[in-house]
Amino acid sequence: MKSQTAKQAFDAAPWTGRVRKYDIVKEATIAVVIVSMLVVLLSLIFSSPDDKQLTFRDWAKTNPTNFYATTVQELAGTSESAGYGPPYNNASAGLNVGPLWLQKWAGVTHPVDVPNDLVITPLTLSVLSAREASALATWKAATPDQQTTWATAYDTAIGDADGNYTAAAPGDYGPVPVLANALTNVAAQGSLDALLLAGGNFYSTDNTKQILFFGDGAYLDDAATAANLQGNTWGMMNETGRYPGQAWLWLYSIWYQIPPFINEESAPFGSNADAYIMFVVLGLTAGLMFAPLIPGLRSIPRVIPLHRKIWKSYYSEENIKRRK
Repeated sequence: MKSQTAKQAFDAAPWTGRVRKYDIVKEATIAVVIVSMLVVLLSLIFSSPDDKQLTFRDWAKTNPTNFYATTVQELAGTSESAGYGPPYNNASAGLNVGPLWLQKWAGVTHPVDVPNDLVITPLTLSVLSAREASALATWKAATPDQQTTWATAYDTAIGDADGNYTAAAPGDYGPVPVLANALTNVAAQGSLDALLLAGGNFYSTDNTKQILFFGDGAYLDDAATAANLQGNTWGMMNETGRYPGQAWLWLYSIWYQIPPFINEESAPFGSNADAYIMFVVLGLTAGLMFAPLIPGLRSIPRVIPLHRKIWKSYYSEENIKRRK
């Protein structure tokens, strides 16, 4: 007991031993220079390829059939974005954790009218042919029910033709085929990327609409598969473009490799796995943040004095006696 009291008193006492001059500015300068050189060297050796960005222009040119079909889905309201729910629309209740309906409670904070924002507005702002302008006017003059009837019928016909609109059965689709073809042309010209920028400001940085549109088609998913960026290949750990990867997200992405979070069909979480994983990560993060306040856990260094083994010369009995 006396020995323990002496050790505690030794730990709390001010340092009276030998001291040395230390130039922290010099030390920091040397460290920054060395680390910078290492970063440049290791980047040249181990850096990942800088792939070009994905654009609607490339999508419309490399896979116009899929872009066309996705445009029809946006007009019909059958795309994933159209049925996502909050924060974009009220099409669904969203994710839940038991009785906690997180998205529904948060509400629509970033409203996106999928047919208008992703298709009609970009076409309105584009230079169209007389036929395309007439089709756009017909769509705008129709009632919402009529618009939905046209687009849904055409979307069903394309689905029955395995996504190939050229093989779709004839029917009353109104101006939808012309509008889908017009947007495909606008995208192929390279104009759609800028037209979808939210707010219409020159310096807008809100790319929500572009991302939603990309996510509804096969182009982004195919690119992710080709680059090994899918969830089953730990895609969140990879970097894209010139930006570093989100390595700090490993604590989040690791759960998608573990049942029952591994896919949407895994019971009992299913499609709500995202929300459950968020709570798991929040709990782990809170435990890390408040570890010094948790009784018992904060006493581990006293119970298991590993630090005394590492700095045994400093904590030696002779040093303690010399300080007394």
